[in-house]
Amino acid sequence: MQMSYPIIKSTVIALVILFTGCSQPENKTQLQKPDFKKETLTQSIQPGDDFFRYVNTNWMDSNPIPDDKSRFGWFDILLENNRNKLKTLFAEAAKGSKEKGSVAQKIGDFYASGMDTLAIEKEGLANIQFILDQITQINSPIELAKTIGYMHSLQLNPLFYYYASADEKNSTINIAGIYQGGLGLPDRDYYLEDDDASIEIRAAYHAYLEKVLSFSGEDEASSEVNAKQIITFEKLLAEASYTRLKNRDPHLTYNKIKGEELNTEYPGINWNAYFEGLGHETPKEVNVNQTAYLKELENLISNQDLNTWKSYLKALTIRSLSAYLSSSYVNAHFELYGKVIQGKEMMEPRWKLVQGVTGNALGEAVGQLFVERYFPPEAKQRMEVLVENLRIGFAQRIDQLEWMSADTKIAAKDKLNAIKVKIGYPNKWRDYSGLDIEPNSYVSNVLASNRFDFAYSMNKIGKPVDTEEWHMFPQMVNAYYSPTGNEVVFPAAILQPPFFYLDGDDAVNYGAIGVVIGHEMTHGFDDQGAKYDKHGNLSTWWTAEDSAKFATRTQVLVEQFNQYQIKDTVYANGELTLGENIADLGGLNISYAAYQTAIKDKGDIVDIDGLNHKQRFMISYANIWAQNIRDKEKLRRTKTDVHSLGEFRVNGALRNFDAFYKTYELTENSQMFLNKESRVNIW
Repeated sequence: MQMSYPIIKSTVIALVILFTGCSQPENKTQLQKPDFKKETLTQSIQPGDDFFRYVNTNWMDSNPIPDDKSRFGWFDILLENNRNKLKTLFAEAAKGSKEKGSVAQKIGDFYASGMDTLAIEKEGLANIQFILDQITQINSPIELAKTIGYMHSLQLNPLFYYYASADEKNSTINIAGIYQGGLGLPDRDYYLEDDDASIEIRAAYHAYLEKVLSFSGEDEASSEVNAKQIITFEKLLAEASYTRLKNRDPHLTYNKIKGEELNTEYPGINWNAYFEGLGHETPKEVNVNQTAYLKELENLISNQDLNTWKSYLKALTIRSLSAYLSSSYVNAHFELYGKVIQGKEMMEPRWKLVQGVTGNALGEAVGQLFVERYFPPEAKQRMEVLVENLRIGFAQRIDQLEWMSADTKIAAKDKLNAIKVKIGYPNKWRDYSGLDIEPNSYVSNVLASNRFDFAYSMNKIGKPVDTEEWHMFPQMVNAYYSPTGNEVVFPAAILQPPFFYLDGDDAVNYGAIGVVIGHEMTHGFDDQGAKYDKHGNLSTWWTAEDSAKFATRTQVLVEQFNQYQIKDTVYANGELTLGENIADLGGLNISYAAYQTAIKDKGDIVDIDGLNHKQRFMISYANIWAQNIRDKEKLRRTKTDVHSLGEFRVNGALRNFDAFYKTYELTENSQMFLNKESRVNIW
């Protein structure tokens, strides 16, 4: 999932999945059912030993990773299906005469500018030269701060992000936020750790910087010296940056001050010059997510030579925009971020890359076309029923909790009942009339979109939160929970096989989309989401005793996931992935409870293709996480992703799921077996 701002830090907790399989049928005669059969399961593997591979081995053998992918699973297949659908919509938008300012004109011209590689090669850096010139002309700390502000208005984001989001202790109002950033590598640890992968990636990053600096006109000696200075500088940023674990704590990262106090709390940064460059007034209030990090920036501004700053800002500009420049920049970017870091062997076709950029720039405009063509109203109606059944199932689970007090149960159900649900697409679409798109320059269109998005965000500061706004586009195969909104959101694109079958039996739908719904609801009650009340405010609604019991249970889950080996001496990070692991386990339990309620009056349920309904529920769950993944991508995700790898999302959750033991008759000899006392029961 891709978002422009770190707003997802506090307001969006996503399922983060890539999608697959069969495309959503466009009429009822084409409705599809899941193709689960006993003979497609791997009989040589006992389900109680490795359920992930018991269900998915044949699929994995039949679906090797394409050269242009770092992993390949159902999510990726759905993504490809959606890309082909959007390709048709884009082609239609590009045909014939288009009225200037229309959505068709903007989509068509944006996409066409990205596909015009001859023009892109010819223009070189010409259309970003105005940024590079301003960087070159910096001759004082004041001009440095002003230039950083200007770059932020273009979403180039040196040093930190400046953004708008709901105040976490007054969730009805948007305030400004400052969040650490500015690194060229995906995580601070790549600069600081000396494992083989980190050393390889740092060396590749140095080579990448040398290349792009030389492409921009620097001689070989200067490129080498400046690349080294940039990495040394970014290492200082990395050392000051909070870890991902620290950043999961909303209390640690909530430090609201008056905007004018930036000058007194962090006087080493010329904030007046920064906001002048930004083109916006100093906000009345601002949340400084990482206070120690911002303090260290003061030291860097005082101690770093202006030439180092210029090299850093120049490289960041080119790095951030390299995907929209000539082929030398595109290829160098892929060599580092695609090959070395993710393990991809080949770049995706250009039309897919350009489609993704166009779709991000005009997200809801594209989403509106997607929904009109591909989203049947019946899907939304059935989802509404499923969601309410899951809410009932969750309430039943809360009532049955032995570890939670009566008072906290009441508060938990109050929050559950207050969860808002959004399905398919927004009730009102975003207006793109202020975004001017021309057919002649791809990178200029990207920058125009960046300015437009940034202005859109800035316009929220100090104003009430728009409760109708979505933080994902309908064409995205994903889902999310917002703690400050206390809402679950399911975009249209996720409501298709293998997550959701209009013509599927209940066992399969509850095992897939039902668990997804339960997963997102559980995020409101995971180790961080539980710190927000039913209004979306960061506040305490638990008793101290219940909080202690909750922490004890979650620590067991941390220790379980810490035992999963990724590669050699690298193990899963149970603390980083705790919130998602709680949500996976909660989603299973809640959806299974809801499924039991849904079938209670249906009598005996017949087997289908040699599988009983309980087996189909669990197979459906395991199936959605089917994937092959490269070793480099495993290592990257273990370091940077709050989600466990797919196989652990299956086996790690199911080994704590009592119904799994009964359905597959696990014994103490089963490799997934845990004693009853060792199983985690949270929600």
